Amino acid sequence: MPRRWQPFMGSARLGERHAAIIAPLQLPPPILEDKHHAEPSAFTPENLLREARRQKGLPIARVPGVCVLDPDGDIVRELLQAGRARRDPAWACYHTDLYVVRDSDSAYGIISGAVGASFAVLVAEELFASGCEYLLSITSAGQVAPFGSPPYFILIDRALRDEGTSYHYLPPARYSEADPNLVDAAQRALSDVDFAVVRGSTWTTDAPFRETATTIAARQAEGLLAVEMEAAALYAFALARGRPVLCFAHVTNQMGRTDGDFEKGEANGARDALRLIGAIVSFASPTGESPTSG
Repeated sequence: MPRRWQPFMGSARLGERHAAIIAPLQLPPPILEDKHHAEPSAFTPENLLREARRQKGLPIARVPGVCVLDPDGDIVRELLQAGRARRDPAWACYHTDLYVVRDSDSAYGIISGAVGASFAVLVAEELFASGCEYLLSITSAGQVAPFGSPPYFILIDRALRDEGTSYHYLPPARYSEADPNLVDAAQRALSDVDFAVVRGSTWTTDAPFRETATTIAARQAEGLLAVEMEAAALYAFALARGRPVLCFAHVTNQMGRTDGDFEKGEANGARDALRLIGAIVSFASPTGESPTSG
């Protein structure tokens, strides 16, 4: 007999019409059905970018070998204000702009605004299809387990899969695991920085405004340090596609449960984040040079 999935019974405001919509399922939720993880995708990032280039009249071009996802956009804003980043005119993505940073000792691409698991992985797919060889994500996060006062960084070694995207890349499991070699290398590269970086596990959610006190307590009891919105999906993508991806959580808040929350530090945390990026780029791109488009 198929497992009978129980309806949600948590709100007295649900009327009969809504209760019928969420009646018990005779099958598992659709997100767990008909997933053939070894089967190639019919819709590929290469084909999407091909059509985007055709429509926009853009040439085929490579992105830098190392790229960074900056969901909040604070890093990109700081780079633009300092005149250190230029927009890549050949980046064909429909949804984002790619900026190229080229310093004396580093070169990388960076994209802002890709918030959430599905958006982050969509952009990751497009970046690797365009020549990216190493992807770094630095996302803001809410504190779950006490580890001093925010802000500080977490080098994420695994992430709880409480989102949807990872299930399209890997069979169900509780966590997405980072490549331990990448995590170890990053930990060594960051050993001399003068800001706090802790290695640990996080909780990836699709619904930040449904982080209830009961769930937070359970995640804390499980040993998770913070809650964010991308890492589990990015690590699932990385394992399924064989791509090097490393995720950091920048713990900047206590989910608004205290006054004066969401203070990220100098330049909204961008200065420390840029130093972190510099340390990672130094080993991810040992020569300090990466191919750039244009």
